[in-house]
Amino acid sequence: VQLQASGGGLVQAGGSLRLSCVASGSIRSINAMGWYRQAPGKERELVAVIAGGGSTNYGDSAKGRFTISREKAKHTMYLQMNSLKPEDTAVYYCNVNGVYYSDYDWESDAWGQGTLVTVSS
Repeated sequence: VQLQASGGGLVQAGGSLRLSCVASGSIRSINAMGWYRQAPGKERELVAVIAGGGSTNYGDSAKGRFTISREKAKHTMYLQMNSLKPEDTAVYYCNVNGVYYSDYDWESDAWGQGTLVTVSS
């Protein structure tokens, strides 16, 4: 699977951005899709994850401000980020967990290249 993240950029504090992640390849289905981020000098952390059935889980920093969604048929995931803060500045990575190509061919985990989000104060 190949993951292409987009939508990052420079935004002022209080603004919004919408990230997209498209998974490509001969994909039959994907279990979970998620967003993680890594700020300079910090470890990568969970932003949000959405399971195949649609249940979601958010990191503490994202709760109440970010919304994760997906279009299963298009193997696409989104992250709507509102009320952005300077501390949200990071490279945002998309991740997929459980990619099935057939009943016998699957991939456990894959990462995209990341998209940079910069929030100015």
